[in-house]
Amino acid sequence: MSHIDTPVLNDNRNYDYSNFPDGDRKEYAVIINYVQPNSRVLDLGCGNGALLARLKKEKNIDCSGLEISESGVEVCRRRGLNVQLGRIDERLPFKDNEFDYAICNVTIQMVMYPEVLLREMKRVSRYQIVSFPNFAFWKNRLDLMFYGRMPKRMLFGYTWYSTGHIHQLSINDFRQLIKDVEGLSIVSTWVDRSSIAMRNYLNIILPNLFQLLAVFLLQKDKSDQ
Repeated sequence: MSHIDTPVLNDNRNYDYSNFPDGDRKEYAVIINYVQPNSRVLDLGCGNGALLARLKKEKNIDCSGLEISESGVEVCRRRGLNVQLGRIDERLPFKDNEFDYAICNVTIQMVMYPEVLLREMKRVSRYQIVSFPNFAFWKNRLDLMFYGRMPKRMLFGYTWYSTGHIHQLSINDFRQLIKDVEGLSIVSTWVDRSSIAMRNYLNIILPNLFQLLAVFLLQKDKSDQ
């Protein structure tokens, strides 16, 4: 076997969802709370459809999805979900304003053209929900400063070369992207609350430093509708 064929034991670049567990991720409840019942929802980079399935069950949505992984599409269709195979950072195969919500959950850092993705989300939907790990989290800053390497907290068990995270970003970076794309405004940002009052206060006043996961609810400006 050549070095090119040698498998990496912990690798998420192939996006194989054949045996991927659903789990109960923290951001799911936040996203579900943002979505109004009986809405038309598009999930971009929907993986194995776990979030879509919960939205369909809990909010009775008209759901669609787009996923680059063939195994992900197969799993979604077995769930009875309307999911297509395709990239999410190019012209989407949907009409203008076809959806009430377009969701991109912890995937924007994995695409080649994040700005195209956000523009297309704006084109096809009235509201946009985007979540991502905040690269500027304080523990990542310390890890980079003291060890001079990609912060392990942001790699989620992978190495810098075996992960699909190609565009690490911070909350401040995403706010700038919203300005660059134009025609979008922030409706709400999620605050990760705990039982510790000081931690909640820091998450509110300095989210770019103290919040590990960011969740944004955006709205298309009326001039673009």
